[in-house]
Order: sequence, then C-alpha cells, then structure tokens
Amino acid sequence: MEHSKLSKVGRTAKRAVIGVIKGSGEIVESIVEATRDLLRLTVEGVAEVTVATEKSVGQIVAGAVEAASETGEDIGVAVKSAVKGVVKGASEVGADVGKTAVAAVDGAVKAAGEIGADTAKAIENATTGAIEAAEEIGADTAESVRNVLKTAVKGKKE
Repeated sequence: MEHSKLSKVGRTAKRAVIGVIKGSGEIVESIVEATRDLLRLTVEGVAEVTVATEKSVGQIVAGAVEAASETGEDIGVAVKSAVKGVVKGASEVGADVGKTAVAAVDGAVKAAGEIGADTAKAIENATTGAIEAAEEIGADTAESVRNVLKTAVKGKKE
C-alpha cells in the first residue's frame, strides 16, 4: 500500500477504527461512537467550531475507510458508520450539520477513490449515514440535511 495521505486526525481515526474493528463484535456502532468522539475531541475548545469540523470530518472518514480496507472489513459499512458518527458529533458540538454532512460525503468519496473502491457506492453509503444521523437528531435537521445533500450530491453525479 502506498504512503497514506492522512493528516494527524485521519491517522488517529484510522487507528481508532482498526482498534474497534479488532476488539468489537458491534463494528457499526463502535465506528459511529469512535468517529463521533474523535470529532468532538478534535473541535473541543475551538472558537470556529463549524470550520474546524468541516476540516476534520473528511480526514476522520478517510481514516475509517483506510482502516476498513486494511482489515478487510466492508468499506460501505465503514463509510456509512463513520459519516453517521461525525454528523452526530457535529450536532453535539454545535457545528453546522448540513455542512458537516457535505464534507463527510466529500471525504468518503475521495477516500474510496484513493483505495480503488466504488465512489458511487461511497456516495450512497455516506448520504445514507448522514441522513440516518440527522433523523436521530430531529425532523428539521433531517429535512435540512436531505436538502443540502440533494444539491451537493447532484453536482457530483453530473
């Protein structure tokens, strides 16, 4: 495997996700929790929470994708779970959930492309994870995330 392009946050996410994959029977929920917690820790105490969140989510999702790839786990499960985790984390720290969802989808697509995975499937899994997280946050949030993703993802497919 070529040298990873992950930042420090991405490498931390990768190690955390590898740890939960190896140590847990509940991979989906463990990835959600690990990525949510990592996002919260990353932006804790930062004045511009939304900006810090947007910069971190792509790397956190990419770390989860690389971890799944290296451990032979399902990339789609990792994408969906990581995106769900970072969207939940964004809500908990007061960041813009819609912008976070878009950044997470972008990060998932980029990471999938870098490892040779199906980017269309990455979009599908990432948007599903973002919408599921938004639905758990609330109906208004879910509607907002759906709308922002509809516009953002439409632009990627054309």
